[in-house]
Amino acid sequence: MNHLVITVFAQDKAGQVERIAQCIAEHGGNWLESRMSRMAGQFAGILRVGVPAEAHDELVDALQRLGKEGIRVLIAESGIEQSCTWKPIAMELVGNDRPGIVRDITRVLTEQGVSLERLVTDVRPAPMSNEPLFHAEAILAVPLTLSLDVLQKRLETLADELLVDLKFSTEE
Repeated sequence: MNHLVITVFAQDKAGQVERIAQCIAEHGGNWLESRMSRMAGQFAGILRVGVPAEAHDELVDALQRLGKEGIRVLIAESGIEQSCTWKPIAMELVGNDRPGIVRDITRVLTEQGVSLERLVTDVRPAPMSNEPLFHAEAILAVPLTLSLDVLQKRLETLADELLVDLKFSTEE
């Protein structure tokens, strides 16, 4: 069984996921996992599909033909995942919105060798003042060799500089 990682982009309208799922099913693929979202009138998603070796090329061709229906598709062959050498840590961040906040946070994470397993951000009005508040929820892939205390201290220092609230919890 081969695995594909597929990224899709399209105008948001009913039936887009069904078109993709139908294409995959018609060509012997098995939809394994996905993350999909709608934003600003656009639909985007990333998914992992298993496909028998003998149906691989046919499925890839069919997925690429979805472009004629307005669904742009990028396809990558999935590599073999390495054994787990990281620990998942949940992080929540809330603070006044400003340009560069994601850059500053991800710079510290990169310096510590931490990857993002998942990141969801948005800007919402503050309850009382209606000022824009930046919200981030992330699952961090923290290397087993990195002390959680070291990471937490470094991120808390950044939180103080950015004037944001930061919360951590271990994923179990």
